[in-house]
Order: sequence, then C-alpha cells, then structure tokens
Amino acid sequence: MRLRPQPIVRLEALRILLPLAILAFMSHRIAYADHWLSTAGFVVPDLATADWRQPFYLAPVSPWVAWTICGLMIASGLSLAAGFQTRWAAGLFAACLFYVAVADRLAAFTVSKLGPILVVALLVSPAGARFSVDAWRRRRTNPNTPLPDRVEGGYVLFFQLLLAVFYFSSGACKARGDWLSHSTVLWTHLHDSYQTPVSHLLANWLPTWSWTVLQWTTLAFEFFAPLWFGWRRTRMAALTYGVAMHAMIGVMFGPVIWFSLLMTCLLIACYAPERWLWSAFTRVSRV
Repeated sequence: MRLRPQPIVRLEALRILLPLAILAFMSHRIAYADHWLSTAGFVVPDLATADWRQPFYLAPVSPWVAWTICGLMIASGLSLAAGFQTRWAAGLFAACLFYVAVADRLAAFTVSKLGPILVVALLVSPAGARFSVDAWRRRRTNPNTPLPDRVEGGYVLFFQLLLAVFYFSSGACKARGDWLSHSTVLWTHLHDSYQTPVSHLLANWLPTWSWTVLQWTTLAFEFFAPLWFGWRRTRMAALTYGVAMHAMIGVMFGPVIWFSLLMTCLLIACYAPERWLWSAFTRVSRV
C-alpha cells in the first residue's frame, strides 16, 4: 500500500529544528570537551568482563581528539540545519552523536539517545530538497529546477509514529509505576534536585489537588497519544497540550529544558497545521 504523500515543509522543519535543539543540549558538554571525552577527565573504567551495563568499551581519547570531535559535531549539525551538503552533514553529525552517547554512558540523556536515531532518519530522507543552501545552489545553477512540495509519506510518518509511540511508552511505564496508585507523584517531583524558582513558586501557590489533576491528564495524554494524534479531530488539542506540557517541564525542571525543546520541535514539525508551516517558511525563504 502506497502512503499518502506528505508536505516537504514538515521534513525541512525537522531538518532545521532538530540539529539546533540537539546542539543546544550538547553545548554544556562541548564547553568541557576535554573533561567530557578525554583522558583529562573522569571516565568509566573498562569492566573487562561480559556485563549488560557495558556491552563494549570505548577508551577515552586525547584532549585534542575530543575537541576535534566536538568541532565536527558543531560544524556538521549547523551544516545540516542550513541544508549545506545535507547528506554528508547528516552522516557526520549522526556519527558524532552516536560516539558521544556511547563514550559517555553515565551522562547519556534522552536527547543523547534519540539524537542519532532522528538524524539517521533525516540522512536517508530527501531532507534538504527545499528551504536549504543545497536547494538555493541548484536553483542558482538552473533557475528552472523544480522545487518539490511533497515527499513520500513514510519519511514524515516515521517521525510522527516515533513521537506517538514514545509518548505511549512513557505513559505505559507511568501507569505500571506509581502514577495510578499514588495521587501525589507529580507533586513530589517538584521538590527534586531539578527544582527551579518557577517550580518552587508554583508548588507553594497552586493547591495540591491541581497537581493530581495535571498528573492524570498528563498520563491520559501520553498513554492515549496514538489516538489523540491519529484522530484528526483531537490532533490540534493534543498538539496544544503537548507544547504546553513541555513548556511547563522546561521551566520547572532545570536541565530537562533541552529535552522539552527537542520534543516541542518534533511536535510542531510533525503535527502543526500544514498552512502554518508553509506560511512561516515562505516568509523567510524563496527556495
């Protein structure tokens, strides 16, 4: 069965937004590249035994190699976002992300693990065919070069399904945990080590029962995400709730802001109304 073609603007939004969000997350690590990846800092020792927590070991590199890897990561990520040599940039960026995720397992976060998968999906797609430096160069060489409006549906559908399945899995894990049996789980999260002035203020200002309501609505949003995003009538409401939820997570849980930024980019690129995306892109680009 052939999937319905999808607007290329969704794929190009992903190509621009995802590398920038991932680099924003990595920036705090890149600033200390030598202590992050090289022999200059602490590294996990080789267990030298078969252990599921360390299926294979990557030895730390020298400081200059660590800085080189981070430099390549920045250059390839920005090149991918600009759509310059898109295929090469995506391949190099994915390789750098995979390396740092495996080399530093103690600090590997959700963004670290999702990043390589998302970029590989961009690598095998026609991302960069429009709204990119590559498209501008082709158009400059031949003004009659056609600019595609649509791509095969599977390229965009992968990201849409990944997002829905990600939320469902998160909701299922919460349901199997304490989110159904204890009404104050979300309330207790406000007092964790990620607390910010905003979460401190809201924890004292909002009544306790309001956090129980938010806990249940968030669980319902995540567990039934495939339904909310799959049904056209509930898609806009799901998008609005998702963006609002990640905005709250970002301002209330400190370092998680970068995860919220990545998820918000995915939500907007995958599910925002097509006319909104076309309007935004055509205002700033002719290719």
